[in-house]
Amino acid sequence: MKRILIALALGGAGTLLAPAVQAQTDTTRTTVKPQLNTAPPGALPRPAQPTPRPAVPVPAPTEAPLPAPTVKPTPNSPSGLEFPKGTSAADQPKEQYKLFLYGNVGLGYSSYNGIGQFSASIGPSIGYRITEKLAVGPGISYSYNNYSFAGAGNLKLNSLGLKFFAQYTVYQQFFVHAEYEATRAESFDLVSVNSTQVAIVPVTRNYRTPLAGIGYRSQLSDRFAADIVVLYNFNDGYSADGSPLSPYGQPVIRFNFLYNLRWKARL
Repeated sequence: MKRILIALALGGAGTLLAPAVQAQTDTTRTTVKPQLNTAPPGALPRPAQPTPRPAVPVPAPTEAPLPAPTVKPTPNSPSGLEFPKGTSAADQPKEQYKLFLYGNVGLGYSSYNGIGQFSASIGPSIGYRITEKLAVGPGISYSYNNYSFAGAGNLKLNSLGLKFFAQYTVYQQFFVHAEYEATRAESFDLVSVNSTQVAIVPVTRNYRTPLAGIGYRSQLSDRFAADIVVLYNFNDGYSADGSPLSPYGQPVIRFNFLYNLRWKARL
């Protein structure tokens, strides 16, 4: 009987305690319930503003006077800047063409003792510049001579020779020209037939002709120039037997053409 009463008492107590446990559970759930987002749809949370950094003080600029220039303009240096000694543009060696082709066309006419001489020549050469002003070089020459004799017709002769020339610039485009030529030329002798007649006998001779004079150069481009040269023939005239001493007349006028080759060097 006691066991029955104890079982009933425990069952009643469990029934009474069940509502209290349920209420405690509901209270706990209400406490941990998450809060709903009440912001309007599409709105992003505002980022946190950075903490402003303190401004760094900057000293006020001082109006200090500018240093006085240490260079002064000169007639040779308007900017006042000077190259170190030995390195200025004027002191630097210039780059210039060293080799050039030099050709001439010559014309001349002379008259002596009733014999007129018209000569035309052509002479290609190759030149080499030793300095900026001095040039030398070898070449060949060909000349054509037409001699006219009073009452005896004409005589046409040809000549071929070797020559060597030198040029020196004296002022801007003006230069002096000297030349020496060894020529194997067709010539003639005058042989007396009687007291009133003279025979013309063609012969071949070797001539030595020194020439010198002045010229003017017109620079047409960096590599091309044209010259006019007037030369004096130091061996002009005729020998005692009437034969000419040179294949050229007096004066010798030449029109020369200069063409610089590609090889350059510093002078």
